[in-house]
Amino acid sequence: MTDKLRLGIIGLGAQGGFYAGFLAAGRVPNTALAAICDVDETKLGKADEYGVPFFTDYRDLLTSGAVDAVVTTIPHYLHPEVAIAALDAGLHVLVEKPAGVYTKQVRRMLDEAATHPDLTTAIMFNQRTNPLYRSLRELIGSGELGALRHTSWIITKWWRPQGYYDQSAWRATWGGEGGGVLVNQAPHQLDLWQWLCGVPRSVFAKLAFGFRRDIAVEDEVTAVVDFGDGATGTFITCTHDLPGTDRLEILLDGGKIVVEDSRRVTVTRLRAPEQELSKGMDMADVMRIFAGEADTSDLMSTEVQEFESNWSDQHPAVIENFAAHVLEGTPLIAPVADGIHGVRLANAIHLSGWTGREVSIEHFDENAYLAELNRRIAAEGTFPTREEAPPSVVPGSTRDPGATAVEEH
Repeated sequence: MTDKLRLGIIGLGAQGGFYAGFLAAGRVPNTALAAICDVDETKLGKADEYGVPFFTDYRDLLTSGAVDAVVTTIPHYLHPEVAIAALDAGLHVLVEKPAGVYTKQVRRMLDEAATHPDLTTAIMFNQRTNPLYRSLRELIGSGELGALRHTSWIITKWWRPQGYYDQSAWRATWGGEGGGVLVNQAPHQLDLWQWLCGVPRSVFAKLAFGFRRDIAVEDEVTAVVDFGDGATGTFITCTHDLPGTDRLEILLDGGKIVVEDSRRVTVTRLRAPEQELSKGMDMADVMRIFAGEADTSDLMSTEVQEFESNWSDQHPAVIENFAAHVLEGTPLIAPVADGIHGVRLANAIHLSGWTGREVSIEHFDENAYLAELNRRIAAEGTFPTREEAPPSVVPGSTRDPGATAVEEH
């Protein structure tokens, strides 16, 4: 291996094309675009433009010797299968989000990664590079604001028109995409929420399927989670709110964090734990606070920070970190093992919505989820049911009718 990681892109759709462009432009100094794979042979022209070899079968790329690592910019269901094949071929792997559609397939990928400790396997959680969320993780982790009480995230900035869903037969289907807003648009927030606040113990959810769009999967979600020790949370998302909202609140014993539009953060620090302040107040104090007549500076302080959007730098930053881990042992921003948390929470939300029951995350029933998912895939009658990829369909090969599709981020 040279001083640069030779990276191959499997799937040259919207996301893969984005990666190829910034890699070829030299925006990731320790990584070189080394090969492209796509079942669509018309993409050969792009490979020629970048001066790299082109493959129509990902297995040929894996054994070509042209790359040290690959990134899987392919449909969600295929991420684990292709990652496992790459590891078996002795290559490092950067898995696109989500890690998979259901936890059983993600777990197989993690088990395989564990047998290759010499290889690096990471996941593209690019929003973990956002300085805003990194600073919040440090603040919460420091314990300065105490234990979690409640958190809510309203993230409805995922508006999609009907034409978005109509452009491809695999979109918004159980068999082709594996779900709706939880699987396609919101995985980053599901990851960040747990990265900041911890993994919930259980969830109860209300979902609407084809609520405001002509689709089979969920386009509106309201979920209530239990973190244990009295801490709770709500997660609300949809694809039919045109103006949209992005607001995260985290209430802790010693203060509160409010994030608006992933750019503006207000941190309120209490001078003492809330329950201690409560013991020293009477109703006259309360009325002065409600009337805006009280000086609250002896109760709390407020700090507001504004962060510039660094979205265009996030994906290159994750790839640079991935390569630095391979080349120098730099700690990973997002190890692949972290990918199962968001998939499991999305699965549990689906299962709760389907059954009308609270679902355990600590003791998540993977078989129950997969059975319910397969019922919906079978009802669609278009795609094979899931557990293992059907022997007659090899992901990423010319025999895979879904391999040209790429997920929308």
